[in-house]
Amino acid sequence: MIRSPAVAGRFYPSDPRELAGRVDDFCSSARERIRAIACIVPHAGYMYSGHVAGAVYGALDIPAKCILLGPRHYPQGQPLAILTEGSFDTPLGPAQIDEPMAAELARACPLLREDSIAHAREHSLEVQLPFLQRIDGDNLRFVPVVLGTDRYSAMEELGRAVAQVVRAQKEPVLVIASSDMNHYESDAVTRIKDRRAIDRVLALDPQGLYETVRREGITMCGYAATVAMLIAALELGAQEAHLIRYATSGDISGDREQVVGYAGVVVR
Repeated sequence: MIRSPAVAGRFYPSDPRELAGRVDDFCSSARERIRAIACIVPHAGYMYSGHVAGAVYGALDIPAKCILLGPRHYPQGQPLAILTEGSFDTPLGPAQIDEPMAAELARACPLLREDSIAHAREHSLEVQLPFLQRIDGDNLRFVPVVLGTDRYSAMEELGRAVAQVVRAQKEPVLVIASSDMNHYESDAVTRIKDRRAIDRVLALDPQGLYETVRREGITMCGYAATVAMLIAALELGAQEAHLIRYATSGDISGDREQVVGYAGVVVR
């Protein structure tokens, strides 16, 4: 299948040249690029969170193969939804699904269901693709998974399956968790809540992140994807995590009454 863009012209520019220039600006970095096992990047409109996502992508030596895990924001579709063939169109052209790796992941995690409905309107993965396309060009191959579950056991099963599939690949694979942080509380409250969640991420503590988000009422939309990513990263030998950049929408809009938090984290 060919999955058409759902948020081009709203979350990011629909003009290819403007989009490429915006992404390049966000990713510009003088630092030596590092190889990572996984990362967390936000998925709001580029105006608000593009600089956070770009700081992560600009810091990494990104391989051509990626597994993208994100939240399913809409109620339609399966709670763990994968697409195993075809491509996602963006203004920069088609981004090809890694069909063999996607099929392997679907076999390794029977909870996953092939489901185009869950992916049709979902922006959490789509907004990552222009960054990856500018870095990897025609070589990019990715596996798209969105989660609408709150069951830790399902996140754990997916995370272990991701690790199994990544370990079996001959080429390096980056596991990307797409998530924004706390939503629509004051800047002060959001920063406190987000720090609690980020601390669990930096401690490589998936169970602690799950419990903290639920206990503290942290509206981190991609916490399930992040928990699964952390489980996979630990299985793959992760030793440390680093916060690359943190911001809130209030830093851009000036509105500190209702903000969304954004964190960029690298896991090595």
